Amino acid sequence: MARFISVVVPVYNSELILPALLKRLAPTLASLAGQYEVVLVNDGSRDQSWKVIQELSRSFPWVRGINLMRNYGQHNALLCGIRAARFDTLVTMDDDLQHPPEEIHKLLAKLNEGFEVVYGFPEHQQHGLLRDIASGLTKLALQKSMGAETARHVSAFRAFRTQSRDAFANYHSPFISIDVVLTWATTRFVAIQVRHDPRPTGISNYTFGMLFRHAMNMMTGFSTLPLQLANLMGFLCTAFGGIILVYVVGRYLLYGTSVQGFTFLASIIAIFSGAQLLALGIIGEYLARMHFRMMERPTYTVREEIAPVTR
Repeated sequence: MARFISVVVPVYNSELILPALLKRLAPTLASLAGQYEVVLVNDGSRDQSWKVIQELSRSFPWVRGINLMRNYGQHNALLCGIRAARFDTLVTMDDDLQHPPEEIHKLLAKLNEGFEVVYGFPEHQQHGLLRDIASGLTKLALQKSMGAETARHVSAFRAFRTQSRDAFANYHSPFISIDVVLTWATTRFVAIQVRHDPRPTGISNYTFGMLFRHAMNMMTGFSTLPLQLANLMGFLCTAFGGIILVYVVGRYLLYGTSVQGFTFLASIIAIFSGAQLLALGIIGEYLARMHFRMMERPTYTVREEIAPVTR
């Protein structure tokens, strides 16, 4: 297996789960690597997660803590931890123990076969119906953004070489998708099945609305597909308008009468007005992304950091 491993965990309101996570990570990492570290990035938690991280860093010298100024989002916190990681093999996972630490060896074994990014997707999902639908929409958007079939099995439980982060070392946009920017470095992706445990306490911090917004950010931030769809919609509406024109003129030439009725006219106006407003909305989303990038909003800001301890 790998000699040096960095594990990055974004933390949000997980004060009750973190001690159990570290206790399970300790024997697993000791059996897999000569040197290792766990980077816990506190993403503006509202509970005592940062205090727990400080205590864990005193109990486990290989634990590092990074405290962000506010909540920036899971992928922003991941980017912070990925950039801080010191070792050549990097594993990312959630803080809720749904990704079993004992399954890390499967990711590393596949990574050693020559792949650059390995995802561990669950054999059985533990989410509800709405969450599964939202996850499906997000993965569909991710597939369009990544242009890779593996996107269907993308998971927060992933392993890759630290050198892959060089491809997005200068990334500064406030909108980030780790999985999309990894495609800037490599196309050698693979996904394998791993065990997926129920969350031992609390509820997921990801809601349907948050997943939907993340999907929209990926579509408009890393893909031109919405603009292409708007272009197609404009073409179809133009073609439909041409057909209506032929129908109206043909009716007049054949029967000497025009098409009557307010309903018909109102329907045509509504179709074309709706298409125009939708296209303007899509263009507005892209302009908003450009606006935020010109403002140079930070991807994240670190409040304090617990210095690493060399084992």
